[in-house]
Amino acid sequence: MKRTLSIALAAALFAGAAHAETIRVAIGTQDTTINTAAGGVLIRELHLLDKYLPHDGKYKDTQYDVQWKNFTSGAPITNEMVAGKLDFGSMADFPGVLNGVANQKAGKSSIFISVLSGSVRGSGNGIVVPADSPAQSIADLKGKTITVPFASTAHGMLLRAVAAQGWDPERDVNIVTQAPEVAGPALQTRKIDAHADFVPFAELFPHRGFARKIYDGSQAASPTLHGTLVEKDYAQKYPEIVVAYLRAAIDANRLLTAEPEKYSELIAKVTGIEPEVDYLFHGPLGLQTRDLTWKPEYRKAVQTSFDTLKLLKRADGDLNANTFIDDTYVRAAFEAEHLDYDAALKNYAPTPLVANDALTGKPIAKADRVAQIWVRGEPKVRSYASPEEAVRELGTLERDGKEVRAFYAQDRESGIKLLGNQAWFAKTGDGQLNAFLLKDRAQAWANTHGGQVLDFAAARQPTALANR
Repeated sequence: MKRTLSIALAAALFAGAAHAETIRVAIGTQDTTINTAAGGVLIRELHLLDKYLPHDGKYKDTQYDVQWKNFTSGAPITNEMVAGKLDFGSMADFPGVLNGVANQKAGKSSIFISVLSGSVRGSGNGIVVPADSPAQSIADLKGKTITVPFASTAHGMLLRAVAAQGWDPERDVNIVTQAPEVAGPALQTRKIDAHADFVPFAELFPHRGFARKIYDGSQAASPTLHGTLVEKDYAQKYPEIVVAYLRAAIDANRLLTAEPEKYSELIAKVTGIEPEVDYLFHGPLGLQTRDLTWKPEYRKAVQTSFDTLKLLKRADGDLNANTFIDDTYVRAAFEAEHLDYDAALKNYAPTPLVANDALTGKPIAKADRVAQIWVRGEPKVRSYASPEEAVRELGTLERDGKEVRAFYAQDRESGIKLLGNQAWFAKTGDGQLNAFLLKDRAQAWANTHGGQVLDFAAARQPTALANR
C-alpha cells in the first residue's frame, strides 16, 4: 500500500513539474558603461531581480532561467536580441535607435522601456586630449585627428560640436572610428590628437593621468541617455516580468543614493573602473541623473539620434520615438513601488547633497561651490562648502599622512562634477576659488569678477590661500 502511494505521489509531482513553465529572462548589460549600473551590475550582483519576479497567478508554478550577458557596447547586444538570444538590453540613445532599426529589418520590434541614467544637457559624453597637449578647448582641434566610436552617442555629440564651430566635418577635422580600448594607448603615445567617447572614458582617462578633458557634452546642449530596451513580443507576453526588472532598477537606485561610496566600490570590483570615477556619476551632484522617466528631452534625443544616423546613412526605414518609446511598464513599476511617476518626470535635479561641512559641521545649504575629498580608508566622502576650504584641507590631510583618493569640485557655471585636480580655478579678490572645466571660462570669470586663473597645483600654494 505504501509503495502504491509513493508511486502515485511521485507521478503527481512529476506531472506538476512537467507542466511548470520555465521562462527565460536574458539580459544584456554594459558593465563598464557605469552609468547603467542600476539596470545591470547592481541588480545582478545583489540578486535584486529575485525579489520582484512574480510567483503568483499565471506565474504560480513558473521557474525562471535568468541569464546575464555582459558586452562592451550596444551593437553586439542588438545582434543577440535580433537573433533571439536576449530579451532585454541596455544601451545609449544612438545604439538604441540602431536596435530598433535592426529589429524592424528582421521583421521584429523592440521598445525602449526606460531611461537608466542621462543628462538633459549632454553630460556623460566628452572629448579628451593627451595630458601634455596644448589644446584647451575644441576650438584648438581644427585640422586635427579626432577618434570616436562610430554610431555611438559620443559620435553624435562630436558631430554637433564640430557643427557648432562652423566647421566642415569632412575637411576641417579628421574624424576616425576608434574603440576606447584602442584610444587609451593611442592617447598615451600621442598617435591621435583627441578622442571623443561616452561614459566613463572622458573621466576615466583623465583620472588615470594620461589625458585631459577639454569638452563636456553639456556644451553641445544636446540630451543624452542610456536606457533599457526589451523585445516587444516578450514584453506583451510577460509584462509582469518587465515590471519586475524595472522595480529592481528602482531598488538599485535607492541603494546608490543612500550609499554611493559603498556601491561605487562594488561597481569597481566588477568592472575594473575605479570607484573614484564611479562616484563621479553615482555620488551626489553627479555628472548625470539616475532617472528612469521619459522626459521630453530624452524622447527628443531618441528621435534626433535616428534623424542623425539616417543622415549619416547608418540607419534607414522609419522610426518614430513616440511609438518606439513605451513608458507603460515603467509607470507600472513606479505605481507598484508607491512612487509618483509624474512628479519624478518633472524633477530635473541631480541627486542632492545632504551633508555637513567637514570643517565647520554646519549643513551645506548651497551646492554651487561644493568641493569633496575622498580619503583612503574612510567610508564616506568628505564635503566642504567651498573649494578653498577643501584645498586647504588637502595640505592638512597630507601632512597627517593620509592618502587622498580623489578631489571633486563643481563647475561654477555648468554645475557639472569635476575631477578637481584637472580643474582650472578663478581666484577672485575676496580669496574665493571657483572651479571650471575650461581655462577660458575660468579666465572669463576672473575678468568679470576681478582675479586670476590658477591650475590645481597653483591653487594649492599657500600664497593662493593667504587672504582667506
